[in-house]
Formats: sequence, structure tokens, C-alpha cells
Amino acid sequence: MSSQSSSGRRGLPDPPEPLPIDVVDNHAHLDITREGDAPFPVEDALTQAKSVGVTRLVQVGCDLDGIEFTMDVVDRFPEILGAIALHPNEVPKLADAGRLAAAYETMERHAAHPRIRAIGETGLDYYWTGPEGRAVQQDGFRWHIDLAKRTGKALQIHDRDAHEDVLRILAEEGAPDRTVLHCFSGDLEMARECVARGYYLSFAGTVTFKNARGLRDALSVTPLEQVLVETDAPYLTPMPHRGATNASYLVPLTIRAMAGVLGVDVPRLCSAVSDNSERVYGPWS
Repeated sequence: MSSQSSSGRRGLPDPPEPLPIDVVDNHAHLDITREGDAPFPVEDALTQAKSVGVTRLVQVGCDLDGIEFTMDVVDRFPEILGAIALHPNEVPKLADAGRLAAAYETMERHAAHPRIRAIGETGLDYYWTGPEGRAVQQDGFRWHIDLAKRTGKALQIHDRDAHEDVLRILAEEGAPDRTVLHCFSGDLEMARECVARGYYLSFAGTVTFKNARGLRDALSVTPLEQVLVETDAPYLTPMPHRGATNASYLVPLTIRAMAGVLGVDVPRLCSAVSDNSERVYGPWS
């Protein structure tokens, strides 16, 4: 079958075998379209995901436009809960433009919404933001940690090339009770440290990549009670479709790979992921 025949959209692979128990994609960007992709209606994304057992998701808005999008869809679709933040790479840009204080006010206003269940993705990104922007980025991370604690929301963390500082700042500020390392990218030792601190580790399609032995080692020491799964759609598509557009309906590929690493059957992992997701974000209904 062609990549368009079942998906209805060029560039999307055909659906995988459905999961035996419904799960949650705990990090997706329905507001983002990869360059060259046609817009993908939210209704279509949800229908495709449900067809393979991905019945709920967390939509993550991490710039001002994405936040407004998220506020709209959480009110219209019961399958969607929201996470909002100013992405680590957005904070220095907003600060340079003199707009950061106003953006924080927007965050404060929307974070109180009952279907916004997480503050994120916040954290640190030393890949795209150079040394000149790191101080304000770290200040922004601290601000988001405080907001999560004040509002009683979970915290979703973006960590790119900044492992030591992410863990240090979480320790200094005191992490919220429900803290998620989104698209976990650390090594075995970092995974052990995060597990010891009680954080949840969320694994994306990257864990299926052939060169990701370190990620699979990290997953192998993560208890089932602290495991989550995500797409980070439209990016990080799991094997064998690496490089294609990602979407929530491809979560089964990542789940099955994770079950193999953890040495558990797929239904058991699905149940754990579903339970953990509701423990972190609360009920979708």
C-alpha cells in the first residue's frame, strides 16, 4: 500500500496494528505542520489515533500562537487535555523583544483553565540557544516551575544538551510532585537519577532508532510506574518510518518497541501508560 492510501495525507505512513488496550500520547503538537505538509484537521488526527487505540492526547502549546490554539481545542475536544508554556527557545526571543512580561501574564491567565493540566514544555535548550541566552532561559525555567507548583499542574520538561543544569535547577527550586521529562534524551545514569527523584520519563519515537542504544538502556531501568509514551508530533517518527511526518496514530510502533526493551507484554505496558497518564494529568472526562 502507498503511504497515502490509508492515511489520506501525503507523507503519513499507513496505520500500524491497533493496540489491545487504549493509551495516551502525552505530548503532541497539533498546531505545528512540517514544511511542505498540508494542514491536518484535528478531527482527522483524533480519528486516526482512535482507530489504533490511542484515544487521548496532551496537546502542547509552547509559543503564544500555540497557547491560543491549545486553549481552543481543549474546550472543543474531550479527547484532548492541554499543556502550555513558553518554550526555552522562545523565552530569550521574547525577552529581547521586550514582550516577556506580557507573555508571562498570558500564561498566568490561561494556566488556571481546568483542562490545562501541565505547564510545559519548559526547561533548557543549549542546542538552539547559545551562551548569551542561557541566563534568561534558566530564569524562565524557574518561573515555569513556580507556576506549575502555584497552580497544582504537572510539569513537562524540554531538555536538549542541558542535562546537568536541568537536574540542578529542579533540585534548587523543588520539582512539582508530577514532573515529566518529555522526549527523554539522557543516558542510563540520568535515568536512574530521575527515577530516584520520582520523575516520569516519556519516550518518543527516538527510542526505536537503530543508533539509540543509550535511550534503550535508560528505558530498561525505568519502572513501569514511571513510564510514559509520546510522539512529539509532527516530529520524531518511530522506525520504520523515520523521517516521515509523525502523528499520534503511530504510537503503537513505539509502544511495541518499548515493551521489548522492558521485557513485558504489550497489554501490560499499555495499562501502565494509561494509568500513569491519568495519574499525571487527571481524567480526560
